[in-house]
Amino acid sequence: MALLNLNVLFTLLLGVDRTQKHLNFTELTELSGYQSEEHTVVTEDGYILNVFRITRGANCVGEIKQTPVFFMPPLLSAADTALEPGPNAAMPYLIADACFDIWLGNPRGTYYGRKHMRLDPDKNEEFWQFSMNEIGAYDVPAMVDYVLNNTRKEKLIYLGFSQGAGSFFVMCSERPDMCKKIKLMIGLAPATRLWNTKSAFLRRLCKNAEENLDAYDSMQIWEVFGRDQFTATVNDLCRNNVKMCQWLVSLVDSSHPGSVATSTYKNMLERFPAGTSIRNMVHYSQGLRSKKFVKFNYGTEKNLKIYGRPGPPEYNLTAADLPILLITGKNDAIVDVKDVKWLASKLPNVKEFLIVDDPMWNHVDMFYSKFIKDMIFPKILNYLLRYNEK
Repeated sequence: MALLNLNVLFTLLLGVDRTQKHLNFTELTELSGYQSEEHTVVTEDGYILNVFRITRGANCVGEIKQTPVFFMPPLLSAADTALEPGPNAAMPYLIADACFDIWLGNPRGTYYGRKHMRLDPDKNEEFWQFSMNEIGAYDVPAMVDYVLNNTRKEKLIYLGFSQGAGSFFVMCSERPDMCKKIKLMIGLAPATRLWNTKSAFLRRLCKNAEENLDAYDSMQIWEVFGRDQFTATVNDLCRNNVKMCQWLVSLVDSSHPGSVATSTYKNMLERFPAGTSIRNMVHYSQGLRSKKFVKFNYGTEKNLKIYGRPGPPEYNLTAADLPILLITGKNDAIVDVKDVKWLASKLPNVKEFLIVDDPMWNHVDMFYSKFIKDMIFPKILNYLLRYNEK
């Protein structure tokens, strides 16, 4: 069920047609001249996830590189959200143009991860009993193994943004065997500890989910910000009022005027937000109050049963002992640079910690900026090429 299902109201008042077809990942890439495929992965606990592969970039000349790259999107995002800046700026397109075999995953709860072998997401509460913990412990390992089995490779390069990076460190903590299958991890604004988050909107949103969890459960509301919910309707307004979109984004993150193209603003809310569970938002709410990166807090009684201790344990960040590149921005209001520095101090093999030169570079820029190609991709490509040969 929707947390705030106002689609009918918006349709009546504004004449918005929510039955219009959304282009999916493969249709979007085809429009831009890129070859892609859709695959299906089933996790150990039964979630059915779509995984996409760009087999060749429109500007790729020569042989495809040996090492596949796996990209994991952030909270409330699906794989095709990363395509919004277009061929000259979107990270997946840039990587494909450099002749890498790039795969893009989708976490459970998004519109590409809203199926299960036995559970109905519209009827079964159990489907939504997950947070980033389960995404890292089940989704990421299943997709990594699928890519390696499909490509017949022993290792791949992992690129994760925000939750996509945080869930990687969960995987290494919970499944250290999987961490050994990664040559290199590149973390863009990695969401682990969030103690210094400046975004008042994010804090309020997560706190609301935690404070009202019992009420939502009683109303059988377990999903938040799915594609068919009222938030998706805002996109129809943004197409005709870019300033409104800019204002909406500035509520969540720091402002960076001119970084995101007008054409991107017009489309960015068509695929974002892509949905997640209320319990995942509760996990983030708990994380915003902690100076550590910890597992889900069920309360003393249930913690004792699950963890054998009254409080949730920390994730073991030292388990991520592979080579790591971290990239963050000084102006990021969601994943503060101080928290990324804290993460870097806990990891045993950080090869480089890059703070983007542009002092206005924020969280949204990592996904949507028209300057991705100039500001962060050269460093990423340098590491991709270096570890492709190892």
